[in-house]
Amino acid sequence: MNLLPQNYKDFHSAEYWENFFKKRGTKAFEWYGEYPELCGVLHKYVKTSDKILVIGCGNSVLSENLYDVGHHDITNIDISDVVVRQMTDRNKGQRPYMKYIKMDALSMEFEDSSFSVVLDKGTLDALMVDDSDAVNKDIDKMFSEIGRVLKLGGRYICISLMQDHILNKTLQYFPDVGWPVRIHKIETENSENTDKDFTLPVFAVVLTKFKKLPNMKPILEISSSEDKISRYNSVDEVKTLIKEVQYYAMIRQKLSKRNLYGEQVSLTLFTSSSSEPRYTLHIVDVPETGLRKFAIFIVPQGRETDWLFGSEEGRNHLAKNAGFERLVVVSLSRHHSYSDMDSVKHELSSKVMELAPPGFKEGVQIPFLSLGDDIGSRTVVCEGHSQLSGDYIVEDVVADGGQIFRRLIFTSCPNVIQSEARIKQEPKKKGKGKKKPVIDHSYLASQYYVAMVTGLGFLKSVINKDEKLTCMLIGLGGGGLPNFLHQHISQIEIDSVDIDPDIVEVAREWFGFQEDQRQRVHVADGIKFVQDAVREGQKKDLVILDVDSKDRTVGMSCPPLPFVATSFLSTVRDLLKDSGLLMINVVCRDDKLKSQVLNDIMEVFPCVYTKDFSDDVNTVLYALPSQPVLPDPTEKPDTGGKRKGGSVDPLIKAVSANVTMLQKSITDSNSKVDIDLVEMLDGLTLTSR
Repeated sequence: MNLLPQNYKDFHSAEYWENFFKKRGTKAFEWYGEYPELCGVLHKYVKTSDKILVIGCGNSVLSENLYDVGHHDITNIDISDVVVRQMTDRNKGQRPYMKYIKMDALSMEFEDSSFSVVLDKGTLDALMVDDSDAVNKDIDKMFSEIGRVLKLGGRYICISLMQDHILNKTLQYFPDVGWPVRIHKIETENSENTDKDFTLPVFAVVLTKFKKLPNMKPILEISSSEDKISRYNSVDEVKTLIKEVQYYAMIRQKLSKRNLYGEQVSLTLFTSSSSEPRYTLHIVDVPETGLRKFAIFIVPQGRETDWLFGSEEGRNHLAKNAGFERLVVVSLSRHHSYSDMDSVKHELSSKVMELAPPGFKEGVQIPFLSLGDDIGSRTVVCEGHSQLSGDYIVEDVVADGGQIFRRLIFTSCPNVIQSEARIKQEPKKKGKGKKKPVIDHSYLASQYYVAMVTGLGFLKSVINKDEKLTCMLIGLGGGGLPNFLHQHISQIEIDSVDIDPDIVEVAREWFGFQEDQRQRVHVADGIKFVQDAVREGQKKDLVILDVDSKDRTVGMSCPPLPFVATSFLSTVRDLLKDSGLLMINVVCRDDKLKSQVLNDIMEVFPCVYTKDFSDDVNTVLYALPSQPVLPDPTEKPDTGGKRKGGSVDPLIKAVSANVTMLQKSITDSNSKVDIDLVEMLDGLTLTSR
C-alpha cells in the first residue's frame, strides 16, 4: 500500500489527509525525521518554559516526545477531524496538558503574541505545492498569521525539504520583513524509520521575529554539521549551498542502489569556512566482472588538467586499469591548502563510504591510490578578472623532478589549461635576493604547438634566413607559440592580435611576452584586424588562428564560428601570399560540425592537410592558397604524408626536407629544445577536394 502522495499536489488536499490518517491509523509516520534526529536542533531554540504552537501536527509523535522531556505547554492544530480525535484520545491520560484543536493555520483564532515558538514539521511543504499566485497568497496568509501569534523574539521553526520554490519563498518573505534566517541540515540518514522514501535531505529553518529596522541588511546563516554558524551576504549564496546539499543527497542514494555504467557523476565537497569547494569527486563505474569493489584515487595538485584525470575518457581508462568496479577520482582545489597525503585521506575517509557501490560491506578498508605519496604543490601567483574572459588565475605548479610550470586558467573552465610556460631552473647565487622567475621560451606546452612549428615546412622561405617571414597570429593567450617562434626563427616578424587587453597584460607580466621590432601585439578584434590589413594591401606568409571561443553552447571551443565562415576565410586567403599558409587550431567534439568546418575551408583553399592527435581533441589544419613551389632536395626522407589512398604524398616528402633543416637550425641554436618536428609529419592527411 502506497501511503505517500502520488505527487506533491496531493499534499494540499484535506481529503487526501483524511484518507491517509484513516489508512495509517494511530501509527506515527515520521518521514521528516524522528525526535532523536530533530532534538539536537530543537533544544537549542525551544525552552521548557516556552509556549509552543505546532501547526499541521498530523499524527506525528514529536509533540509527545517534547512533552515527555518537560515541554508541557504545547498546543497542536490540524485541519483533520480524524487526526485531532485520534491524538486527543491517545494523549488525554498520559499527557493531560497537551491540547489538540481543529484549526486552519491560514486563519488562526489565537490572540496576538500568544506563543514563543511555532513549530512546523512538513506543513509548509504540504501547503506550498507550487509557486502559483493562488498558492503564494495562501502561504503569505500563513506566514502573516505565524507572525501575528508569535511574540517579539519568538521563533518559527520550520522542518522542510526545502524544494526549490519553497526555498525561494522562504528566502524572499522573511528577509523582507526583517526576520533573521538560520538553516540547519537535519541528520536523518541513520534514522530507523523504514517508511521514509525520500531522497531529499531535511532542513530546520529557524526564523526569529524581529522588528524591521530601516536599511537593515538581511541576516542569512547556515549551520554546518559541526555546529559552526556561517553568515552569508546574499540569498543566492544560500540557495547554492542548499542545492549542493540536496544534489549530494540524491546522488548518494542513487550511487548506493545501482552502478552508473556509462555515466560519470561529479560532486563537490565544501568546508564550513569557505564558499569554494575543497574537493571535486568524479565517480566512475566499470562494467566488468572480476574486479575489486571500490577505491579512491587522489589526483596530485596541478595534474587535474591531465587527460587521464580531466576527461571522462581518461578517467574511464584510469578506473579500468586500476582494476576497481567503482573508482572515485578526487581533485584538490587551488583555493585551499593541504599539508600532506595522509591529512587528505583522513579528511575524505568520513565521506567516501557514502559513495560505496551496492553490496560493499561496511568496515572493509577502502584503498587510497595516487601517483606516489606526494600530493603535489602549486602556488597561485595572480588572480584577476577580465571583462571578456571572466575570472582567471595564474599559478605555478611543481611537477615531477621539481620542474615548475606556470599556467593560465580561466575559472569558467578550471580543468582546461589556457596557456602554459616552463620556468627556467637557474642556480641560486649567494647573497642575492629572490629573483623574478624567468620564462623558458624553448618550451612548447602542447603537441598542437609543435605541429604548427612543423607546418612552417610548407613555406619555402623558412629555410632561408635572409628572407623575411611575415606572420599574423590571432589569439595571443599567454604568448607561448609566438615567444618560441620569435626566439628560434630569426627571420620571422610576428603581429599577434588579441581582443582581450587584460590577457595581453597577463602575457606581458607573467609569461615573459616582450615586444620589439620583430614581435608586436595589437589589442583588436581579430576579424576586423584581418579585414583592415587586406584593405591596406598587406600580404603575409603565414596566418595562424588559435582563438578560444567563449560560446560554450557550440560543440566547438576553438575557433569561434565566425573565424571559419567562408566570407572570413576568403579574406584570409586575400591576405596571404600565393606561397603562404593558413594554420588553424580546431577543437571540436561535434563530428558533424567539424566536417562542415572542413568542407567550408576546402571551398576557399584548394589544398588542405589535417593533423590529428591520438590523446587530444585538437586538430591542426594547414590550408594552402595554391600549390607551393618547393625546392627539390636530393635527400627526401620518407617520413609520412599519406594520401587517403595510402600512397606517399610527394608534396609532404618535399616539406619533410624543409622540416628536417628547420629542426636542425632550432636545436643548433638552443640545445634545450626537446621537440621532434619530423615526427609530426606522421599522420598528416591530405583532405582537399
